[in-house]
This record gives sequence, structure tokens and C-alpha cells, in this order.
Amino acid sequence: MSDRTASHPGLVARTRERTLSVNVLAADFTPPSLDDFFPKAVLFQGTPFELDRVMLIRILMTLVLCLVMVVAFRAPKIIPRGLQNVAEIGVQFVREQIADEILGKESGKKFLPLLSTIFFAVLFMNLSSVIPGLNISPNARIGMPIVLAAVAYVAFVGVGIKKYGFFSFVRHSTVVPNVPAAMHVMLIPIEFLSTFILRPFTLTVRLMANMLAGHIMLVLFFSATSFFLLDADASWMKGLSPFSLLGGFAFTLFELLVIFLQAYVFTLLTAVYIGQSQHADSH
Repeated sequence: MSDRTASHPGLVARTRERTLSVNVLAADFTPPSLDDFFPKAVLFQGTPFELDRVMLIRILMTLVLCLVMVVAFRAPKIIPRGLQNVAEIGVQFVREQIADEILGKESGKKFLPLLSTIFFAVLFMNLSSVIPGLNISPNARIGMPIVLAAVAYVAFVGVGIKKYGFFSFVRHSTVVPNVPAAMHVMLIPIEFLSTFILRPFTLTVRLMANMLAGHIMLVLFFSATSFFLLDADASWMKGLSPFSLLGGFAFTLFELLVIFLQAYVFTLLTAVYIGQSQHADSH
């Protein structure tokens, strides 16, 4: 202990009190964790149909998406207005920027229903991450991304098998032409792994990881704001609340961009994989 500290017992007490206060406050603060994505069951606990908060949000956002589309197109007008206009802009975006751009007009028209379904499903599931009261995307837990990736996988593999047959499609997808025969020993496993294993895996992980990270960052910013403003005993810590609130608001705007980009990228890659399956013989 320094001479200054020894000569000022009050300083020691205040320092100890400040340290204890910070430690207690830190103990009370609950940071975001993976437990957020596995909440307790709400309905049908202990059964195969058990529903927790994340599953209920999935069901809710699915119903909202269906309702929006039904209302938008129940009585379509030649000159769209209101919700019909918004929905048509979304469908037109998928058709022009993804389906026609990647697959061409003929194939794009054929696969537009599938691509539009994937795009709006990912978009609406992601939107719940910034809706007050919901505050989490079902895509932040791996179940929904696996389902979406499985749909994309079945689509592009099915297209290839239908056009070439199973063995011919696998051969076209894994055998690189015009390379020395000895290279096939290395290239065929790599191409098989890349085409049939890594594609659905990367689709799943990319979507889940982005939405998981976004949720944790938003919870961290806004829970820190609440902590600084309401729970912190030290007055100087309350002054930090506007900065964490501003950071949370800025990250919410960034999350809105991520929400759209993830829907776009997932749908775009699905279209790219379908296009590659259609032309597997030009590998």
C-alpha cells in the first residue's frame, strides 16, 4: 500500500466500495448467449410437437407472409396500389434480378415460384429480428436454414438428375474435362465434396451465422443501454447510455441491410446452382 493510501483510510474505503459496486453490477448483468436461441418450451412440452418461443415466431412469420400475399393478390388490379404494389415489386425483383438474370427468361419463368418462395421466406423470417417483442430471427437457429437449404438442394440435384440421369449427372458434375488422368484421383473427390456436400452446408451456415451474430450484437447494445441507464450506480456510467443506444440504432439499420442481403444471396445461389445443374455437361 502506498504512503498516500495509508494516510487516507477514506480513500481505501471508497476504492473498495467502488470495486465492489462494479463487481456486483457486472454479476447482475446478463450478456447475450446461445441460451437465447434455445428458450424453454411454451406449448406441448415433452412431446414431439414441443414449441418454444423461436418456433412460435417461425409459425407467426409464416402466417404473416401468407396473409400478406393473400391480401396483396386476392383482387389484383391492372394498376397496382398499396400492398399489391409492394408485393409485385418484390416478385418483380426476384424475376428480373435473379431468375431471368441467372437462368434466362424461359427457365427463369419456370423456377420463379420456387425462387420467390425462398426469397420471401428468408426475408420475412429475418425481419422478426428487428420487430419489437420478437427480437430474434428463426433463421438464427439452424433448423430453418437446414430446411431452406434442403429445398434448394433437392431443386438443383433434381434438375440435374431429370435432365441427365443420376449417374450421368454425377459424372458431369465431378469429372473435369481436359485434365491429365492422374489428376482425376484428386479432382473427383474435391468436385463431389464441393457440389454435393459443401453447397447445402454453406447455404445453411451462411444464413444462420449472419442472423445469429446480428441478434447477439443487437441484444448487447440495447441491454447495455438498459444497464447503463437504469442499473448502474455510478453516475458516470449513465452517461454511456446514449452512446450504446446510438450504436444499437446504427446496428439496427445495418441489420435491415443484412436481412435483405441474406434473402437475396440465398435465392441467388439457389438459382446459380440450378443453372449449373442444367448445364452440367459444360463443366
